[in-house]
Amino acid sequence: MSIPQNILEIRKHIPSHVKLVCVSKFHPNETVLEAYQYGERVFGESKVQELCGKFETLPKDISWHFIGHLQTNKIKFIVPFVELIHGVDSYKLLEEINKQALKAGKTVNCLLQIHIAKEDTKFGFSEEELLQTLSEGKWKELSGINICGLMGMATYTDNRDQIRAEFKGLKALLDQVKKLYFSDMASFCELSMGMSDDYQLAIEEGSTLVRIGSSIFGHREY
Repeated sequence: MSIPQNILEIRKHIPSHVKLVCVSKFHPNETVLEAYQYGERVFGESKVQELCGKFETLPKDISWHFIGHLQTNKIKFIVPFVELIHGVDSYKLLEEINKQALKAGKTVNCLLQIHIAKEDTKFGFSEEELLQTLSEGKWKELSGINICGLMGMATYTDNRDQIRAEFKGLKALLDQVKKLYFSDMASFCELSMGMSDDYQLAIEEGSTLVRIGSSIFGHREY
């Protein structure tokens, strides 16, 4: 199937309140443009250098999301144009994004990444670390960032019940921290969970952002 056909098929399963992030990492500009010409405007990248290159050469009305593991020394390169950083997995990283945002004179939208998978390979705050960080309250002084919600990646498994339980747990955590710390912030409403293999489950459990790559673009060209 072609990229437009793939998008059409996926769009059938995505309700209007859920945003599709087309994961274009490791795919060339021509491939991104095919999706763009079909109407897609939100694209996700996981490597800073690749993202900067695509930002320079692709249409300026693309909304770029950074979805990978971000190193502190690379933040400054994407802060001027990135729309949303999905994977903020430590308070130190949040502080550095804030610092670079203030230098650039802008506010950067961020999601806090929560470690929900039964795997050691994925990054993120544990539930306890998140609650402790938020209760300490230092984040309220970071005026260059806007915490918009949470992000998580389920365990890579065929066990749908396990995946659903992990997504359900993340949604419950979002609701809990919204009530405790962000009740007066309308912008704290995003839940980024779900990829090509499990996005329908994620949507059923409350996802507002799904990150889909291989189901749109095919397998990546490394």
